[in-house]
Amino acid sequence: MAKYAMSRRLRNIVAVIITLTATTLFFLDRSYISRSVTRTLQSAQQQDSGDISKYHGRQFTVVKVVDGDTLDIDIPDGKYSHTRIRLWGIDTPETKDPRTGPMYFGKEASDFTTKLALGKQVTIYLEKEKKTRDKYHRLLAYIQLPDGTFLNEILLSEGYAYADLRFKHGLFNKYKQLESVARSQKIGLWAAVTPEQMPKWRQKRLHLTADNPEPAEVNN
Repeated sequence: MAKYAMSRRLRNIVAVIITLTATTLFFLDRSYISRSVTRTLQSAQQQDSGDISKYHGRQFTVVKVVDGDTLDIDIPDGKYSHTRIRLWGIDTPETKDPRTGPMYFGKEASDFTTKLALGKQVTIYLEKEKKTRDKYHRLLAYIQLPDGTFLNEILLSEGYAYADLRFKHGLFNKYKQLESVARSQKIGLWAAVTPEQMPKWRQKRLHLTADNPEPAEVNN
C-alpha cells in the first residue's frame, strides 16, 4: 500500500514537473517569437526610412529597362551596382516571366518605357506611408520624367498598362480612372485585348455579360 502511494505521489510530481516545463517553454517560445517579430518590424522600418532618405525626391539616371514597369537606376543597392525599381500602381504585360511567356502588348509596353526613360535623368518618389519594397526587394516608386510627367501615369493613359488593383496606394483611385478612360477610348492594348490575354490576377476580377461586352470589375 505504501509502495502504491509512493508510486502515485511520484507520478503526480512528474506530472507537475512536465506541466511546469511545458509552461516555461511555451512562454519562452512566445517571448522569442515576440522578440523576432519586433526585430523584423524594426528592420523593415529602418529600411523604409533609409530608402526615403536615399531615394525620395532625388534624381537618378535610368540605365536599364527590364520591361514596361521595371527598370534600373544608377545608384548601388546593397550588393548590386544599381537599384531596381517596380513602378507603383501599374502592371504592364510580362515579357520575360517564364511562367507566362511574352504576353499580349508586353513588347510594346517595354519599348514604350525604353523610349521614354532609358538614359534619362528621372526623379524618384516613394510612398512614405507604405512599404518601400515589394517581395522581390524592388523599390516601389513613382517616376517623374524630365518634362515633369510621370511614367506610371503615361503608361496607363496610353494603354500600355493595367491599373494594379491588388495593392492600395495614394493614387489608387486616380489610376483606376486613367485606365478607365484609356479602356473606354480603346487606346493601346485596350483596342484588342481579350480576357484570356490579361494577367491572371486581372482575369479573376473580370465579370463579362452578354449585355456588357466591356470588362467590369468585380468587388472582391
